[in-house]
Amino acid sequence: MSVTGTSVEERARYLAGIERLAASHVLHGSESLCKLLRYLAEHSLQNPGVPVKEYQIATEVFGRPADFDPHLDSAIRVQAGRLRVKLAEYYSSEGEEDPVLVELPKGTYTLSFHPRLINSKPRTDGGGQEKQGRKRARHILLYWSAGVLALSILLAAGVAALVVGWENRTHVTSLSARPVAPAVFRTFWKGFVSRPAEPWVIFSNAAFIGRPETGMRYRNPTSDSTSLILDHYTGVGEVLAVHELDRVFHLLNREVRVKRGSLFSLDDAKNNDLIFVGSPAENLSLRDIPMNQRFVFQRVDSGTRKGELAVANLHAKSGEPAYFIGSPPHVALSEDYAVVALTRGMNPTESVLMLAGSTTIGTQAAVEYVCHEDSLAQLLSRLSVPPNGELKPFEVVLHVRVARGVPVESEIVAVRTEEDN
Repeated sequence: MSVTGTSVEERARYLAGIERLAASHVLHGSESLCKLLRYLAEHSLQNPGVPVKEYQIATEVFGRPADFDPHLDSAIRVQAGRLRVKLAEYYSSEGEEDPVLVELPKGTYTLSFHPRLINSKPRTDGGGQEKQGRKRARHILLYWSAGVLALSILLAAGVAALVVGWENRTHVTSLSARPVAPAVFRTFWKGFVSRPAEPWVIFSNAAFIGRPETGMRYRNPTSDSTSLILDHYTGVGEVLAVHELDRVFHLLNREVRVKRGSLFSLDDAKNNDLIFVGSPAENLSLRDIPMNQRFVFQRVDSGTRKGELAVANLHAKSGEPAYFIGSPPHVALSEDYAVVALTRGMNPTESVLMLAGSTTIGTQAAVEYVCHEDSLAQLLSRLSVPPNGELKPFEVVLHVRVARGVPVESEIVAVRTEEDN
């Protein structure tokens, strides 16, 4: 039946049917099909009579780029066909007595909902009155359960209306209960999610020599020129950092492409937004990309800390040190320094973000700083970026406190923007 003019009770009953489908054994493990099902249900109920386009599904559900051409790519038609098969399988097995029948007619992406009527006519196929009675009882129980669920949904909607002002909402909350990205996320990451192509996340994997079982060390290009290079190891901070970035972009309904630094090429840098995880000491591909100009990773060239990696303050302001340097290598790591720097890419319309610490723990802290709402709000405040404002190139140094190998507190100790000379 058409969903035009459906009552609130009917709508709630239809949504309950969608959730039963998504939780069924038939669709268990098919996350993409559940996502498609919920999207089509929400569109059909929220926009009755308005057909959904294949292009909409491709870009809004499956994250395809803006240049997606349904005439050249049949992926959405294939997914819709799979969903039709699953619906038929469900209603011929565990859903054979569902009070609502959901269909996806061929040639359309609009779901139709059909309430099932209780069949009061006695069966004549030998099932007997007792079996018929049990079936009718199950029908009644299903309708009663659906009614209770519908009332529960309506009650929850009413409570939400009192809390957030239902009259000001412009759309129905997503059935999948996906958390809404905080406003500061949308401001900071706007440049990375507003363009068609997913950004690259390039994580560091430094060149080592040796073997894990006998001991590894960083490769010295001068003395280790003939040694076998191991370039498939990375720090725990980088691993956790990539996970954090993936979580944030999921909230923003986008994906990222991940590549290790040793496989990154300059061709990848052209016409792509880039997020580098790890300092140039380990993420060697950073050395080929125009990057920060004020806070750079360098080896200390004199004094008691000579040879140690630090953040050099190339244009120190009054009261600032020439180097930001963490714990010495011979003691337990208790403090580190990290850099968060945004600049324009090789193509000025693209963005490059560096998130790096002197150690792998500092790198983790830099990423967490731009992936957590409270700290990101502090950063935007220090950069004087208003809500939904434009984020311009900047460089920031973080002081990171570490306890038992975990970054526990980070604070901004130096800031540079385009306005600084």
